[in-house]
Amino acid sequence: MKTVLAKKSIFEVIFILCVVIPYFDNFELTIATWSIAALFTVQNTYSLGLIKQLFFFLGIFIFALVVTFFNEHQPFYVLRDITYMIKPCIGIVLGYQLCKKINSNIFNIIVKTGFVFSLIHLFFLVRGVVFFKVLNINDLRFFGGFFSDFEVFALIVILFHKRFEVTFSPQKIRWYTAIIALSVFLYLARTNFIQLGILLLALKGLFVANKRNVTILVTVAIVTIIGYSSILVFNPKRNGPGMEAFLYKIKIIPEEAFKTKVNRNDWKAFNDNYRSYENIMTVRQVTGDGFYSIAFGQGLGSKVDLKEELQLGDMKLRYISILHNGYMTVFLKSGLIGVLLLLFSLGIYFRKTSSEITIIKQIDLLLLGMGIFMIMSYWVFMGFYFKADNKIILLGALICYKEIIMSKRQKVVQND
Repeated sequence: MKTVLAKKSIFEVIFILCVVIPYFDNFELTIATWSIAALFTVQNTYSLGLIKQLFFFLGIFIFALVVTFFNEHQPFYVLRDITYMIKPCIGIVLGYQLCKKINSNIFNIIVKTGFVFSLIHLFFLVRGVVFFKVLNINDLRFFGGFFSDFEVFALIVILFHKRFEVTFSPQKIRWYTAIIALSVFLYLARTNFIQLGILLLALKGLFVANKRNVTILVTVAIVTIIGYSSILVFNPKRNGPGMEAFLYKIKIIPEEAFKTKVNRNDWKAFNDNYRSYENIMTVRQVTGDGFYSIAFGQGLGSKVDLKEELQLGDMKLRYISILHNGYMTVFLKSGLIGVLLLLFSLGIYFRKTSSEITIIKQIDLLLLGMGIFMIMSYWVFMGFYFKADNKIILLGALICYKEIIMSKRQKVVQND
């Protein structure tokens, strides 16, 4: 018994480590850690549900790989793209395998991981304030991180702890809720606030079509429009003090990633709408290369020409191989076929299980919210293809945990 518990504890630590590692923004370390952990936890059998989901990500990768042989790209960028495009495959398998090894309530582990994540984030924020006297919101986010999707999922689980059968004491639940909620808020990330809203609505069952839910969603939309209009009236400035900088980010949401024309000579407008500029240049390049490029992409190692050197992070670049937009990145590598496979991969989130088991229903609602959020996440931050993404581990774990619960229930029914 002690040996079994010790093994479970080891796999819990590995789960936490694999989720937290991407936070430190070292892609090579992330891939190495995930690969070793995946090899260490290999299973004898895998479910059809996992294989179906894996099929879409592998399909995107294989199409891009085949197209690569018909183009001349630099080996370094080809190898780098291989790691980027294969990352979701490793992540989903890793999450599945770890959940199977742990073989107990995965939501306890999700909350623990979110708590560890939050403590690390808060440590870096305190370090920035105390040692570097940082009080500006933008600089503070630079020190602590710009967003954390996983912590939002952990917060949702702890808020609905009874539904997910989380077994912590009431005191622990209060502490976990307070710490994780504080950390999520201090990211001041628009996408995380939207994600939290989507998941709350999903867990409340408001995305299930009926007259009541439509009325509530319309009301939420109206309140959101009124709130956004108020921000437009306030007209926050780009580098305003305190929360004004955050409100400015909200103000530019509707056009930031959806503009079809961007003036390169206006540096403020260009900076605010840079993601749109990436999309514009990608579409022009791929469509300008003919039908085969549109259908199958330009392969691994392909790069978008930005037409001039731009300061991106700590480097000046003219050619970029990975974009902010996941759909456009896939379009560049494997064309419309890849984009269709990516869209089909979203189908798993919208499948409702016929099971009457309460926790299965809650997992379905959580996956529904995750799917709606992923549609946006792929557009804004590359979704599962983002180098710091760890949600894909969560997806693999949820697929596995549903199977574990249903398998246990089936055995109980058979014994009866």
